[in-house]
Amino acid sequence: MKYLSLLSLALLTAPFTLADEPATKTDAPAADAPADSVVEPVKFRFTDVKVIPTTSVKDQNKSGTCWCFASTSFMEDEIVRNGGDSLDLSEMFTVRQCYLEKADRYLRMDGKINFAAGGSAIDVPYIWEKYGAVPESVYPGIKYGEDKHVHAELDAVLKGYLDGVLRNGNRRYSTAWRQGLEGILDAYLGAYPASFEVNGKTYTPRSYADHLGLTTGDYVPLTSFSHHPFYTKFAMEVADNWLWADYYNLPLDEFKAVIDNAVEQGYPIVWAADVSEGGFKWTEGFAVMPVPTDEKSLEGTELSRWVKMSDKDRANKQFDVHGPCKEITVTQESRQKMFDRHETTDDHGMEIVGYAKDQEGNRFYKVKNSWDTNQVYDGFFYVSEPYLLAKTIDIYVHRDAIPKDIRKKLKL
Repeated sequence: MKYLSLLSLALLTAPFTLADEPATKTDAPAADAPADSVVEPVKFRFTDVKVIPTTSVKDQNKSGTCWCFASTSFMEDEIVRNGGDSLDLSEMFTVRQCYLEKADRYLRMDGKINFAAGGSAIDVPYIWEKYGAVPESVYPGIKYGEDKHVHAELDAVLKGYLDGVLRNGNRRYSTAWRQGLEGILDAYLGAYPASFEVNGKTYTPRSYADHLGLTTGDYVPLTSFSHHPFYTKFAMEVADNWLWADYYNLPLDEFKAVIDNAVEQGYPIVWAADVSEGGFKWTEGFAVMPVPTDEKSLEGTELSRWVKMSDKDRANKQFDVHGPCKEITVTQESRQKMFDRHETTDDHGMEIVGYAKDQEGNRFYKVKNSWDTNQVYDGFFYVSEPYLLAKTIDIYVHRDAIPKDIRKKLKL
């Protein structure tokens, strides 16, 4: 029994290499190396092929506002693509106005819908169209004694306040609840900037948004799921789609064709995806979907105690990759199954800003994140094609980035 335990430990701690990937001379230890020397894993080497000009990487820190950072960065990059200046626009102005809009819907629906920090890429153009936009210097949105965004208290206070309004015993809402909510937002994020100056000129949020030169109607949300007809629109069924916004639905091959065409033609893309997979290696700068092990689940059986690895250990082994590996083949059916079984969830918003190849010629998409720059690629990372096809929830892109034949099918 002791021998089996030690053997299992040795198997678990051994470096993982695929059987169909022979070691190179640089991978193997020298002939005179000590018997207990460790073979270093092969690591990814990425070569950028196409990179779209993008503004600086930001840090959402401890806030659930990735959707706003991703879509605001996308808008900044669209301004640059159109020949404009590289700007730093306020995310928290949009977040503030979204909270007010969410609160209205939450109370109208008697608290039976989601009220949280999350959102979608569409929220930013929605707010820009309705309220406008402002520079970061005008509205940094941090008025609570922190250097970076920390929203746990704010989120709890907002939710508690609205639930208190819902529980009132007057059988109707007062005329003061919205003013009270704005007071909370003013205290934490800052008051609504009715007017401000930029380069000696006075703007309102509305006039500043117009000055930026973007037409929000030029942008299209897209997805690919077979539980709705293709080439039609449907409201994406994720909790953070509080606007109940419609997304155009494409077959997976055409969905990928849009992404590839956009990147090739120099268009940035907002990317909403699941980042909870073991193959999402943020600190190492890549995301992959390795082929799973063949062993069936043995969790909880006597056999698993003494002979086989647990499901958790097997998963750790599956995702113990640091370089090129054999990845899953993603189909429309497998993608749908992952979404239906809640294996693919709406986790995080980012921005695709190019593509690259690894040392074996595999295509990876270069992604800009909003988790600061203290990481191997200074806030960027690389996503494999299988990961993108399997774990994308939706994208947001300029209509001209969509190939003409696909646009025609969507009646755009």
